[in-house]
Amino acid sequence: MAAPQSKVIVTCAITGGIHTPTMSPYLPITADEIAREAIAAAQAGASIVHLHARNPENGQPSQDPALFRAFLPVIAERSNVVINLTTGGAPNMLVEERLQPALQLKPEVASLNMGSMNFGLYPMLGRHKEFKYGWERPYLEGSEDRVFRNTFKEIRYILESCADNGTRFEIECYDTSHLYTAAHFIDRGILKPPFFIQSVFGLLGGIGSHPEDVMHMRRTAERLFGKDYYWSVLGAGRSQIPLATMAASMGGNVRVGLEDSLWDAPGKLATGNAQQVQRVVSILRSLNLEAATPDEARDMLQLKGRHAVAF
Repeated sequence: MAAPQSKVIVTCAITGGIHTPTMSPYLPITADEIAREAIAAAQAGASIVHLHARNPENGQPSQDPALFRAFLPVIAERSNVVINLTTGGAPNMLVEERLQPALQLKPEVASLNMGSMNFGLYPMLGRHKEFKYGWERPYLEGSEDRVFRNTFKEIRYILESCADNGTRFEIECYDTSHLYTAAHFIDRGILKPPFFIQSVFGLLGGIGSHPEDVMHMRRTAERLFGKDYYWSVLGAGRSQIPLATMAASMGGNVRVGLEDSLWDAPGKLATGNAQQVQRVVSILRSLNLEAATPDEARDMLQLKGRHAVAF
């Protein structure tokens, strides 16, 4: 049985490293856009914002800590939201590059993928005949022959490198094997409870988005982690809101945002991250549930607090 909770942690993933600028004019690229979107998501009810950075000139994903420093103080000054920094970056980056923002900026939470996997973005090529920037098409085409790499050694490297920072991890599991990898690092004493397990559904190379897939991940997590974990669900693309609804009704937590889906409805782009947060908060209310405030999320996940970060 997962850890008991009275509120639902709502994570909003603001920009990510999957979608490219051509896909939506609403995808935040610059520091001002990312800060504005994160603050708006928090105001709409997000407990946590999950953040990537992009080159402001062309929207290409970047793990340059200077780009993160351009928006993190603004968000921290204007919002109490929990800030979660990626260690995933983009599938074509090496671990040393991916780690730098979390290592240097010492956030309360950082994401961590629990394994290497095929990460197929190339089906998105069929939606666009032309791309705004030269890097976009090769980036998507290259994913047919690209593995997102996170070996056991690299996972250990990330966990141990950030150990003295007091940063806790959002454990991203794209398949049941990733749950067992998390259990392996728990058995080694490298991961400490409570565990924030983010189950990811619907990305090509990972588990599908059928309700049976969700149930299977949930059952496996229950068996492996018991009352020491909080379960959250990320549905990619069109599965975002249906799977968030399913997760919430099962006692879990939810993640939305333009990193995971650009859409508000079939054929209708979301005009911002706050729009998706508002939708899922409305669903929570219809289920007689309530989104956790940032401080309630901090208590649940036993975070170190916003005063202990380096931005």
